[in-house]
Amino acid sequence: MLHKVNLASCLVLWITSCAITLAVDPNDYMARALQLMSETPLIDGHNDLPWQLRSQFNNQLNKVDLNTLANTHTNIPKIKDGRLGAQFWAAYVPCDTQYKDAVRQTLEQIDVIHRMCQKYPEIFMFASSSQDILKAFNMNKTASLIGVEGGHSLDSSLGTLRTMYQLGVRYLTLTHSCNTPWVDNWLVDTGSEPSEHNGLSSFGKQVIAEMNRLGMLIDLAHVSEEVMNQVLTLSKAPVIFSHSSAYAVCPHKRNVPDDVLRRVNETKGIVMVNFYNDYVTCSNTAKLSDVADHFDHIKKVAGADIIGFGGDYDGVPRVPEGLEDVSKVPNLVAELLRRGWTDEEVKAALGNNLLRVMSEVEKVRDSMSNEIPDDVPIPNEDVQNPCRTSFGYPSTTGSNGSAHSLSTLALLITLVLQAWITSTV
Repeated sequence: MLHKVNLASCLVLWITSCAITLAVDPNDYMARALQLMSETPLIDGHNDLPWQLRSQFNNQLNKVDLNTLANTHTNIPKIKDGRLGAQFWAAYVPCDTQYKDAVRQTLEQIDVIHRMCQKYPEIFMFASSSQDILKAFNMNKTASLIGVEGGHSLDSSLGTLRTMYQLGVRYLTLTHSCNTPWVDNWLVDTGSEPSEHNGLSSFGKQVIAEMNRLGMLIDLAHVSEEVMNQVLTLSKAPVIFSHSSAYAVCPHKRNVPDDVLRRVNETKGIVMVNFYNDYVTCSNTAKLSDVADHFDHIKKVAGADIIGFGGDYDGVPRVPEGLEDVSKVPNLVAELLRRGWTDEEVKAALGNNLLRVMSEVEKVRDSMSNEIPDDVPIPNEDVQNPCRTSFGYPSTTGSNGSAHSLSTLALLITLVLQAWITSTV
């Protein structure tokens, strides 16, 4: 009888314990969030710390201590607190550099990212593949990848694109907030800038094909809606939006419309949600819950398999309450769990979706390994300007190359005249 009483008591205690476990409070959501982030790398699609290093220190990294840097969204303690598993660091230079020194400045941004990894090897591991991300995560380091933000950084050169890939660049945002000689940017959709190419020019389509061949992620943040749809049709590999949110939640032209979200799902790409207040609430203020609304909307429209994190930290002046810097991202993960996201959905958004996309881009690259590089240049008339020479192109007026051609023509005319004079004497 005593044995039966003890058994009954144990059963009551077990049921009570289960009931307490099921009554999850916010701290339990955070505990679950941190557990999931220990199992799956948080991969963020866009961080502008390298631009802060240029704008504040002119890339003099020896004068900076990322352990104590206090006036940025990102430093080493914040990275650790935020459980940042992998980061695409933006090699960004302004549109003002277009037709001038964009390539040089972009190379300097690529250089400072490499030097950052070299200065803090215990924190950062330079990465250029999906496997590198997992390797760094297993070593408890932040995988550091490079994304070039803006096609103007190429100076309309496929050779420059290939060279940047060799230097470790793994995505190119096709535009920033300016048209290039081969692609339209998002401001076209606002009416503040004219469309110059109706999306992509012929050379722009060459860029897409060459990126597929190289295995470089195509980033559609900052492009016009026409470009989004053209690339989704043309690309053999899935695309990314490295830092864009849902247009239906905040109708800003930098965000992604529902019909495009569905096409991203069909082509197995990813939209990495931006935290900038202006893209979250279309106002100066926002809260963490507003960002979660974008996650919920994208999941409802196109599924959890296309969602990622693209905070845009250190590239924007305003971020939501509750997401003040890189260290606060676990708060957002906990909020998604509170809203009923499953562990698998959260892990997909944290990093598994991006790893899948990157792996597929690498597979497409491998399938195209027998294709030769495209070396057909952009038409000279599309890029003529006072800061550019035209060596290699057929002669045109107003360049150093044409000066040599005119000199040759003048010599030929002189020789013909001399022969005519000689024959008439």
